[in-house]
Amino acid sequence: MPLRIEDYALIGDLHSAALVGRNGSIDWLCFPRFDSSACFAALLGGPEHGRWLLAPSGRVRRTRRRYRGETMVLETEFETDSGAVRVVDAMLPRTSEADLVRVVEGVSGEVPMRMQLIIRFDYGSVVPWVRRADGEDLVAVGGPDTLHLSTSVPTHGENLTTVAEFTLSEGQQIPFLLRWHPSYVTPPRAPDVFRSLHETEDWWREWSAKSPCKGRWREAVIRSALTLKALTYAPTGGIVAAPTSSLPEWLGGSRNWDYRYCWLRDATYTLYALMLAGYAEEAGCWRDWLLRAVAGTPSQVQAMYGLSGERRLTEFELEWLPGYGGSAPVRIGNAAYEQFQLDIYGEIMDAFHFARKAGLEPDEHAWRFQRALLDHLESKWQEPDEGIWEVRGPRRHFTHSKVMAWVAMDRAVKATERHGLDGPVARWRKLRDAIRADVLERGYDGGLNSFVQFYGSKELDASLLMLPLVGFLPANDPRMLGTVEAIQHGLMKDGFVARYAPVTGVDGIQEGEGCFLLCSFWLADNLTLQGRHEEAAEYFERLLAVRNDVGLLAEMYDPSGKRMLGNFPQAFSHVALINTAYNLMLKTGPAEQRSESEAEPLAPGRPSP
Repeated sequence: MPLRIEDYALIGDLHSAALVGRNGSIDWLCFPRFDSSACFAALLGGPEHGRWLLAPSGRVRRTRRRYRGETMVLETEFETDSGAVRVVDAMLPRTSEADLVRVVEGVSGEVPMRMQLIIRFDYGSVVPWVRRADGEDLVAVGGPDTLHLSTSVPTHGENLTTVAEFTLSEGQQIPFLLRWHPSYVTPPRAPDVFRSLHETEDWWREWSAKSPCKGRWREAVIRSALTLKALTYAPTGGIVAAPTSSLPEWLGGSRNWDYRYCWLRDATYTLYALMLAGYAEEAGCWRDWLLRAVAGTPSQVQAMYGLSGERRLTEFELEWLPGYGGSAPVRIGNAAYEQFQLDIYGEIMDAFHFARKAGLEPDEHAWRFQRALLDHLESKWQEPDEGIWEVRGPRRHFTHSKVMAWVAMDRAVKATERHGLDGPVARWRKLRDAIRADVLERGYDGGLNSFVQFYGSKELDASLLMLPLVGFLPANDPRMLGTVEAIQHGLMKDGFVARYAPVTGVDGIQEGEGCFLLCSFWLADNLTLQGRHEEAAEYFERLLAVRNDVGLLAEMYDPSGKRMLGNFPQAFSHVALINTAYNLMLKTGPAEQRSESEAEPLAPGRPSP
């Protein structure tokens, strides 16, 4: 059986990331970028698809792990019958090539160790040519990629695998360095592992220290902020939804998607999260990435883009990988980039509206683009779409999508009324009112006393929890109170919120799935806006309790199996955690800020009480 998803931890260098299992195996690593092909893909198959194991060779009695303080340097301690060892893992902040370091430290006694390095380029399909260089160093070449292993430990080949056996005594340290570089260039000079590791730890500590967050939830907020930083592609400022592909939303199912791209959705809450946590520079870079990505004609705007703003994210399947726990297919690319998702227009307008309120320096081209976007939306808002959940079934008139079209017009009106920008405000105001009336008439079911998933439907949808969060209706409006109550009764499983009932076939895939953690945080935010602060705080604590031992969250959670599902770690789960924490810690949190039209502008890096 594979490790559970929550048994992994993340390390990264702001260009790519790796997942390290609690058994000492790195089972997922893509070089040189998040969206590059994996050289370790055991996560979606078996050891034969690539991994790097570094662990005791005998029985392990207990395993403990943690990040070193507020950093992304990981420590895994193994306690055995003969002693204890610690494995320290980190990816060094990127210069040109990519470096991953592993240091084995003797804690007590003497512990026999085993290293097993299986390099398989192109998602486990390419067995590299391997040769020795400079003593015990190894060079593995496959097509455009080279991996260079440096270590003082003798290694040997064994069934297309590089292995080493050694014994570690108390106080002893043995470093390993894995470097990536293009196969057609001269390998760079190897850095000093111990000095680089120390500098990496200092870099992360300095970054974390910028946050003014205090109080009972600082640890959770900072760990989430660190995760968002680690999921940031530094050259462009884009934030990937997750560093993985095809971790299943249900074990054995086919809801397996590639999340190594940047979605426009939740752009506003990402900006809020970064600003609240004290990272205005990162928020500005994300805003700039957003503007560059959507450049072009409004009709060409996509829901998602590549790390540098790439538009073609063609989806295909890797037939040689069986998938995590046999959950096939394994997909690379994501066909959702071709979908029409109406809510994106509201997200874009809301993101730029927030940027203006937060004092982020405006771009001279931004307002011109937004006006063109509004002109396009005027002719498109009455059309059906694939919606926030990117359904692969028929297009529908999703209620959430229409509400986000209202958000786009509402923020345009505010841009002219409050920020002095020019535009046909009377027309926008009329459109805003027309969309609102349409939603209230066709998206609400009086018999159910609830808003519904799409016009004419009787089904619920957790995206309806967004209505008060974007200011469409007050949280205490009877229609929203009824909607929240209906969702609590109809979509909750053991205290966690499902997106919708997948058995209806609305998304074209009649399979089960876990509970979407983002939706559960939305419920907590609704409780806060309703004034049910104690209940919201208790529910938030319940959500925090499903984090793994190093504070990470996946996309989904299966309350019956008590395990995480979906890609991991998931950026939007951590964005939601930060925002919900601040909703509870501040008198005017991000939910109030986004929903209340007269709210006081958000101050960057505002400390919690």
